[in-house]
Amino acid sequence: MMASPLQSQPLFHIGPAPITEPVVVAWGVMAFLVVGAVLAARRLSITPSKGQAALEILVSAIDTQLRETMQVDPAPYRALIGSIFLFVLVANWSYLIPGVEPPTARLETDAALALIVLAATIVHGVRTRGFLGYLATFAEPSWIMIPLNLIEQLTRTFSMIVRLFGNVMSGVFILGIVLMLAGLIVPIPLMALHLLTGAVQAYIFAVLATVFIGAAVGRRRPSSHEASNP
Repeated sequence: MMASPLQSQPLFHIGPAPITEPVVVAWGVMAFLVVGAVLAARRLSITPSKGQAALEILVSAIDTQLRETMQVDPAPYRALIGSIFLFVLVANWSYLIPGVEPPTARLETDAALALIVLAATIVHGVRTRGFLGYLATFAEPSWIMIPLNLIEQLTRTFSMIVRLFGNVMSGVFILGIVLMLAGLIVPIPLMALHLLTGAVQAYIFAVLATVFIGAAVGRRRPSSHEASNP
């Protein structure tokens, strides 16, 4: 029987803090990305290898997405959006490792990611517009909209949590049922589908983060329809 996605049993404790499986897997994903980045950075050359060429294509694609979405220089936002995309992507794909449940199938991980985006939205908005200038955006197009704009700031953060959690958890649940009923061979097409959906969810989460930060630094606010259907 699968554990409730709302509960995580601690594996061990560090002082009073319980450390659960999603936390350990998330640490593993972060360690994998950091080690990979260090190794990739040590082997850069003017004549790129296949791996370096692939990384350059990825960075170029991220820059293009940032430039087209935010209409600004992508450099200040590249590290954040790229890190979010790669973390969610690898975390989603970690389910293909036997015995590993993706941390993005747990609410606490998705909530942490959404709160990072919320914090980044505020920080970049204040840095670009100034504190008073950022607060003034909540009165757009009229001061009457202040309560609604404040509520929107919270609801879109909640929608990011629910979207990522629902899609990843449903995929894990369905694949787990098929594995129990059909063994290891039949679910292979579903595993391939899981790779695709994991990549799509990582892309959507990163794009939403880009749209929200772009709105804070000077672009128009995304409508509710855009926030739910990027």
